[in-house]
Amino acid sequence: MEMNSFFDLFLQNLYQTTLLEIIAVFFGLLSVWYSRKVNILVYPTGIVSVLIYVYICFHAGLYADMGINWVYFVMSIYGWYNWTRKKKDETAVKIAWLSTKGHITSVFIVIISFVIISFILVNYTDSTVPYVDAFTTAVFIVGMWLMAIKKVENWIYWIIGDIICMPMFFYKGLVFTSFQYFVFLILAVMGYYSWRNEVRNV
Repeated sequence: MEMNSFFDLFLQNLYQTTLLEIIAVFFGLLSVWYSRKVNILVYPTGIVSVLIYVYICFHAGLYADMGINWVYFVMSIYGWYNWTRKKKDETAVKIAWLSTKGHITSVFIVIISFVIISFILVNYTDSTVPYVDAFTTAVFIVGMWLMAIKKVENWIYWIIGDIICMPMFFYKGLVFTSFQYFVFLILAVMGYYSWRNEVRNV
């Protein structure tokens, strides 16, 4: 794509950005910021964003992303509970590294989720990016689960998904959301080092 064509497409998509998308992006960025700070507000702000994105992704034909936002909603409720519940003498669940078994389980979930989701998208929807949509969804499912149980590696899955989502959302005309994932990527890298340092300082 020539540079002029790229900027023409960028401006066209930017002009078509809706207030609803801007609100979803704002709360999404707020949620990731709170997550990096290990602040419980990650969940209420995230819930606002994901519920709006259910609607946005449906109309953009990103059906797997629409589905993952429902998963985000459910996992946000669970994470909200898990981050605040008490375990015996501990005040709350602590940040920790993922075990070898946890790594194997995470990769297995990504693979199985990708196969199932891509099959559904290819055979039962009109998605124009079924495999990319399926892969990012599979990666984010694991990222959300690992965040809910406070594992440092959750950020690695977010980083992978964010890198892929930037061009995908731009291609679908959601330029503001594409930019959001660029910011998500920066925050995810910062979040990884922040959580890693916190574990090391315990």
